[in-house]
Amino acid sequence: QVQLVESGGGLVQPGGSLRLSCATSGIIFGLYNLAWYRQPPGEQRELVAIMTSGGTTNYADSVKGRFTIYRDSAKNTVYLQMNSLKPEDTAVYYCKAQWTPYVYWGEGTLVTVSS
Repeated sequence: QVQLVESGGGLVQPGGSLRLSCATSGIIFGLYNLAWYRQPPGEQRELVAIMTSGGTTNYADSVKGRFTIYRDSAKNTVYLQMNSLKPEDTAVYYCKAQWTPYVYWGEGTLVTVSS
C-alpha cells in the first residue's frame, strides 16, 4: 500500500521559515520524480518545486531563491525548506510522487503565513 504523509505545516510570521516533510512508503523511492504543489484558498493547485529521479530540480518563479526541495533516500522522504515566507505562500501543500503511469498524492499540510 502506497502512502505519502506530509507534515511540518503550521502558522508562521512573514519572513519566517518552515520545513515540510513527505514520508513515503510502498514505492521504490529512487524511481520516482518527487514534487511539491500548493493550493491557496479559492485557487487552483500549482506546482511549487520538483526533483526528478536523477536529482534535477526546478522551481516556480514565485519561490525561486526562497524554497529548496531535497530528499533523503535513506528515509524515503522528500522535504521542502521554505524561507522568507510571505502571506501569499499561504496554502495547503501537497507532495506528489510520479513514475509514469503511477502517480500518488499526499493528503496535504496547511501552511499559514500571517502576523
